[in-house]
Amino acid sequence: MTGMPAERSKILCLGRTYCDIIFMGLHEMPALGRERFADSVTIAAGGGGYITAAHLASLGRPTALLTRLGTDPLSQSLNPELEASGIDLSFIERSPDAGPQPTVALVRNGERAFVSRRAGGSRPATLEQALSAHDVAHLHIAEFATLRDAPEVIALARSLGLTISLDPSWDDELIHRGSDFFEICAGIDLLLPNIEEGKALTGESTDEAILQSLRERFPLVVLKCGERGAVASCGSTRISAEALRVNVVDTTGAGDAFNAGFLHSWLGTSDLGRSLAAGIEAGALSVQSAGGAPPRIR
Repeated sequence: MTGMPAERSKILCLGRTYCDIIFMGLHEMPALGRERFADSVTIAAGGGGYITAAHLASLGRPTALLTRLGTDPLSQSLNPELEASGIDLSFIERSPDAGPQPTVALVRNGERAFVSRRAGGSRPATLEQALSAHDVAHLHIAEFATLRDAPEVIALARSLGLTISLDPSWDDELIHRGSDFFEICAGIDLLLPNIEEGKALTGESTDEAILQSLRERFPLVVLKCGERGAVASCGSTRISAEALRVNVVDTTGAGDAFNAGFLHSWLGTSDLGRSLAAGIEAGALSVQSAGGAPPRIR
């Protein structure tokens, strides 16, 4: 996954883009029939594809976002943040059926719950054009649901010489797909699940057992374990890294930020230890402010 010439260094991030409405400082989570009040609210662009791309761009990595956006007022409200992100936006498809696509995040004591609406399909009309761009080296797929909508993207990316990573991104259907998940994901170079996704996919309960099971399917697996840090397995190599102690404000997008730090380092060095540390650092930066993208563009 390394050694790409400078002219092929761009990472393409594929996934849905949401408008995140993040309520923070809840003393209790809502219950049916009862109203709760938050201390503050933040509105920001969200979705794993965008958040990973924004952190990659902040690290100086050429990055393009491959997504669909609506033409409604909520979708259009994201334009200033997207334009300030430093991301290549030339492959975004605008379509009336792609929005509005909101996510409401409820944050209490650093943990969160989400309610989202998916609008239209997730396969952009610009898919082939983006993958064929002369400077693209790697495809990062930010959610399994998007891959399921366009499973042919793996074979197409590989035929063009691109390497591929996937963050499964929690989906209630994920735990019910069994072998279908692995069949669709055949050809992925790097899997980046969190601990709950790893448990759901494998039925295992320990880091070691999850890694062992997933390594039978993927050349490189990086398991994100939240406050316990992260662990990676590639061939006979297994490396772990502890989380950094920081003031946690909002964990929204922390895993996507980790993906950016890891990918930027791994594609440049192939050093697993340094890449884990870079992922941890990017994730730690993300949780210290509301929203998933780097603070400077929000």
